[in-house]
Amino acid sequence: MQSPKLDDVAKLAGISKTTVSRVLNNRGYLSEKTIKKVYAAMKALHYQPNDVARQLFNKETKLIGLIFPTIANPFFGQMAYQLETRLFNKGYKVLIGNSKNDPKKEETYLQKLIANQVDGLIVGAHNKDIEEYNNANLPIVAIDRIMNKDIPVISSDNYDGGKKAMEILLARGARHIVHVNGPSDLASPAQERRRAYEEMMRARNLPAVTYTVDFNLSEAEKIKVFRKIFQNNKQVDAVFASNDVDASLIIKLAKEYQKRVPEDLLVVGYDGTDIVRLFKPELTTIVQPIEQIAEAAVETLMDKIAGKETPLKVVLPVTVHKGETA
Repeated sequence: MQSPKLDDVAKLAGISKTTVSRVLNNRGYLSEKTIKKVYAAMKALHYQPNDVARQLFNKETKLIGLIFPTIANPFFGQMAYQLETRLFNKGYKVLIGNSKNDPKKEETYLQKLIANQVDGLIVGAHNKDIEEYNNANLPIVAIDRIMNKDIPVISSDNYDGGKKAMEILLARGARHIVHVNGPSDLASPAQERRRAYEEMMRARNLPAVTYTVDFNLSEAEKIKVFRKIFQNNKQVDAVFASNDVDASLIIKLAKEYQKRVPEDLLVVGYDGTDIVRLFKPELTTIVQPIEQIAEAAVETLMDKIAGKETPLKVVLPVTVHKGETA
């Protein structure tokens, strides 16, 4: 009697030969239902996978997927450039997806990247309850996002960054300080900036006021939110913004409310990308070590691809770019 083949398992399971190979090699997105189908068919046929079958989908594609909210944002743009450069030097090509923090778009990109059999993912965007992040049997590293307990997170020291920003503003005499941050339900170490702000305000019995802004808001929509800072907080004398783009918009808007920067309004941003420091050197900002974050993310991903143990958290120090706005 002829031994059963991979084709026979695929036929009995009602799936493709490729999918059977992915199950055997524990590679790519696989639902629990599909895995059970394959093993049930293997058991029924007394199929024993040989080395050739195991190797069918065991080759590296030398492709790495990157998913970020948008590389139009200077921080993510510079990060993607640094990651691509390092991965290229290691022999990898990169596929990039801009999710705009849209869960459907992020899920679509994720499925396509997994279908392309990428060797790994570096992700700077994450929406809750995307099943593929839990079922993807491939190495994943997150930048400034908390995915799940098994995915390493690379970030700057966000709490210290928030603390440094507040120390600058408080030392300059600001007491009515408003904070601008992303949505509070976003699972990100960046929420530590907000925690530092709130704790330092409370410690001085000062009111903590935070305005949240989604990544996917247009500039016009952001300006609507930022107008409320000046309309609802007549005494505002400082703003700590969680990114430099928002800080720049607030400085621009301040003129409409007869607020001179820094005489009437102090502003500190966050990120300190090369392009912002080149074109807006006067902005005082907290500088994230983007090159070091990219280096740590790539090295961590390479270790995961090689099957090595990796730390679940890497936190890198921030610095201050002292401009004229605070």
